[in-house]
Parts: sequence; C-alpha cells; structure tokens
Amino acid sequence: MSAAAVAAFARLGELELYYETQGTGPPLVLIHGSLMTAGLMNDYPALLAAGRRVITVELQGHGHTRDIGRPLRYELLAGDIAALLDHLGLVRADLVGYSLGAGVAMQVAMRHPGRVRRLAVISVTYRSDGLHPEMTAAADPAAALEQLADSIYHQAYRDVAPDPGRWRELVRKVLDLDAQPQDWPAERVAAIAAPAMLVVADNDIVRLEHAVEMFHLLGGGVAGDIHGLPSARLAVVPGTTHAGLCDRAAWVVPMIAEFLGDATG
Repeated sequence: MSAAAVAAFARLGELELYYETQGTGPPLVLIHGSLMTAGLMNDYPALLAAGRRVITVELQGHGHTRDIGRPLRYELLAGDIAALLDHLGLVRADLVGYSLGAGVAMQVAMRHPGRVRRLAVISVTYRSDGLHPEMTAAADPAAALEQLADSIYHQAYRDVAPDPGRWRELVRKVLDLDAQPQDWPAERVAAIAAPAMLVVADNDIVRLEHAVEMFHLLGGGVAGDIHGLPSARLAVVPGTTHAGLCDRAAWVVPMIAEFLGDATG
C-alpha cells in the first residue's frame, strides 16, 4: 500500500471487503484481476488518483478480504461492488477493471446500470471463445498450484492475507470460475448504457477479433469522419501480453484519464 492510500473494510453482509482510497475528486473504483491484490495493480491506482478519488478493492478471497462460503461468480462479485457504492454513499462511479475485474465491472454495468458513469475494461471477454483456444482447456489444479507456487501472486497473497493457508482454496475457486462457460448475451453487452473503453494487449489472452467484436457491439468502429465519434473506444497496447498490461500503466492511464474526462459527462 502506498503512503498516500488509506485502508478500510466495508461490511457487506457476510463479506468484509477490503479497499484502499487515494486521491480526491470524482469517484473511481479499480478492480484487480484473478489471484491479485491491490498492490499488484502496480502504478494504476496512484496514476489514476492524479484526478480521481480512486477506490481500489480486493475481491472476495483475495488479498486482505476473507473468503466466504460461496463460489466466485462475476454476478456475485458485481453485487459486492454495487453494495460497496451503497456503503460509501456513492450514487455512481467510474469503473476500471483488469481481467477478472474487467468482467466484474461489465456485470456491474449490465446489472446496475445507474451506478456506472463510465466504464474502462482492460482485457475482457463476454464469451468463452473470446480467449485463445489454448486458454480454454480445463486446468489441472495440482499443476496450477505447482506453477503458481512462489509466484508474484502467491507472494503478494502471503504478505497480506488474514489466513495465508487458504491460497490453495483461492486457486481452486478461481479455476472453478474459469471452468464455467461464459456466454453473456450480445444484446446485454450492446445495451450497456455507460460510455465504455476497451483496452487489450496486441498479444493478449483475449483474441483481438473478439475485442473488435465487442467494440462493434458497444457502438464503435464507425466511419467517424462522417457519422461522428461514438462513445465507445478501443485501445490496443503494442508489444504487450495479458500480464504485461499491469506494467503499462504509464501508457494506459493517460488514455483512460482522457476518456473519463471530467465528472459532468
């Protein structure tokens, strides 16, 4: 946690959701990816906080937030974000999410449309086939645990988790979420009311074709010189992988900040 960030917990029913707040201005909720902590979002919180009150959460079972007896599901995690906004007395906020957090942010926009002013999602899909085929094969939990042992994700979890021994359970729950077929209706994506920005790496786990497809669903990809610019945006980050996007805040945040603009739009 940076010196400028203030840590707190929000009691949301059974869940005690950890979050860090830094900066002042219009509210922005930043949501991390699978197995991550707030700290693994690297420079994103501090750079976004240059013009926003950034609320960086740690989802169920991640980081400081204790797990509860329910599976990890996008719609449930989205409900937690909406409940956090209630807890903070916020009618709506900008949402920025990465990977798992991007899917959660999209579900908030679909299920709680009045709560989202603008939406920036980094590396997201709305169907399982939006990932490269090699990413959709069922993962072997034992092999995954071996591969992740002492990784930056494991180390970050051990550093802050209230019960570091639950790492195996977190990995199991993430694998279970990944194994669920993802088939969000295209019309639900197209109906997202908040202006949306999609960010994808040029060598992401997300297929570029899928990102472009989502961009079209959100109203992008028109002849802007004739019809004007739509509210949707697409940014492809060059020379970058999915994990590498976490190290590209210096490139990505200025684009997101310009998209978010002031709080009047």
